Amino acid sequence: MIEIRHIKKSFGDKIVIDDVSAIMQAGKCNLIIGTSGSGKTVLMKCMVGLFEPDSGDILYNGQSFAKMNGEHRKELRQQLGMLFQGSALFDSMHVEKNVMFPLSMFTNDTYGQKLRRVNEVLERVNLSGVNRKFPAELSGGMKKRVGIARAIVLNPRYLFCDEPNSGLDPQTSLLIDRLIKEITIEYNITTIVNTHDMNSVMEIGDNIIYMYQGLKEWEGSNKEIIFSSNKRLNDFIFASEFLHDAKDMRMLEARGKIGNDRDMNELLK
Repeated sequence: MIEIRHIKKSFGDKIVIDDVSAIMQAGKCNLIIGTSGSGKTVLMKCMVGLFEPDSGDILYNGQSFAKMNGEHRKELRQQLGMLFQGSALFDSMHVEKNVMFPLSMFTNDTYGQKLRRVNEVLERVNLSGVNRKFPAELSGGMKKRVGIARAIVLNPRYLFCDEPNSGLDPQTSLLIDRLIKEITIEYNITTIVNTHDMNSVMEIGDNIIYMYQGLKEWEGSNKEIIFSSNKRLNDFIFASEFLHDAKDMRMLEARGKIGNDRDMNELLK
């Protein structure tokens, strides 16, 4: 579990994060959503230590990140898995070396031990046998899965995913979402996903935080978000007329009204 307590962050005179508190739960996919400039990426960077908050604190399983010394922060970072927006694979390394990289950085395992672990995680993401392929030989979805394999190779307690479906087609995006969800549950990881993808919100959003101009504007689950009365959130999610109609239909369905011809005719006017 990660607890965010009253985090504030400014750059010059601009307040980017303004007194945000939240709890990121273990074994669940915790999504941070919002428009560009809402502060969601800065919040994630504060959580992993790339930015120091001006005030507030972040607790990893009850331990204050602000109070950790350099050695303790290094130990914590070994428990963090990162899936980057563009996968961030090393072009000059084949898949095996890319996935093995964290093991070489943070463990004293033998090559044989590292190779066994690499093969385990590649099998877990359904990429057995691609060890000697280079990133240029992989599809976008395969690169994402290699990125996931590298992110979980150290058995992290926390997994951070920055726009994991960026640049992927809808079918591949769904595959990546479900893989992230499965791994989160299987290993009881605290997973944080920064995303614009509303399909991801509805598919894996166990806990969703909506950011607006540096503030936490709304928090809830993917089962609750469809019924939100928050105008800014609704404008963000249901940006098209088609999605507005879909929301209305789902709300009628939830209230047991689908099947009533009069209600359907009213909806579809």
